[in-house]
Amino acid sequence: MTTQNQSANTIVSTASTTNVSTRLNGKVALVTGGSRGIGAAIAQRLASEGAAVAITYASSADAAQQVVNEIRQRGGNAIAIKADSANVSDIKNSVTTTVAELGGLDILVNNAGTFGIGSVEDFAEEEFDRILAINVKSVFIATQEALKHIKNGGRIINIGSINADIVPFPGMAIYALSKGAIATFTRGLARDLGPRGITANNIQPGPVDTDMNPANSDFADSVRDIMALPRYGKAEEIANLTAFLASDEAAYVTGASWNIDGGFGL
Repeated sequence: MTTQNQSANTIVSTASTTNVSTRLNGKVALVTGGSRGIGAAIAQRLASEGAAVAITYASSADAAQQVVNEIRQRGGNAIAIKADSANVSDIKNSVTTTVAELGGLDILVNNAGTFGIGSVEDFAEEEFDRILAINVKSVFIATQEALKHIKNGGRIINIGSINADIVPFPGMAIYALSKGAIATFTRGLARDLGPRGITANNIQPGPVDTDMNPANSDFADSVRDIMALPRYGKAEEIANLTAFLASDEAAYVTGASWNIDGGFGL
């Protein structure tokens, strides 16, 4: 059954959890920016492993509903929460709504992000603030709020970028700054949360085929020329790594940045 909860701005889908893996059975995950691309693939993969999943979306209600429906059709449980990752109140509400609707929180995936390009000389201050608000501050706010609920042994997984390590083209200084901040934050977070057995890891994708960065563009052709594996990644490949880091199999892995980039950063 699918219902709309207007007061909480949530789209809720519940169904039997048969026909799913049990690696994450009983866990609750929140994936920010989960209505499309990498975020949608992560939400679907975590659900396929048995987790109940909440996703946030800023404006793509139809896309969010599609993700929820696909999870339901495979026997999972999902909600979608309208939340602007540049808005502190929305971020906090997404965490509390997840806990209220799904009964807790075990896994936070900070996936929501934005991209901006331009020379430092000409970069608008308003655009700088927007990028840091979404790519950096939202990660801090969501993490801080989630830690009020995440049990010992939980997981925080940040989706950064290989551009934290390599900047192969001009005009990417501000974006790289934001993703470098996430890599550093993750290391410090791992230290802070170690006594609770909560791991914090950072996934750094290279070029991935999404609607915002399609593999069939002229830009993609130039990127493939400098990659060890001359192809774009798939969103599902990022989701595979996320599922591993969310599982008990990765309980001894924390504070690490995982490059998954086809050799882009070599």
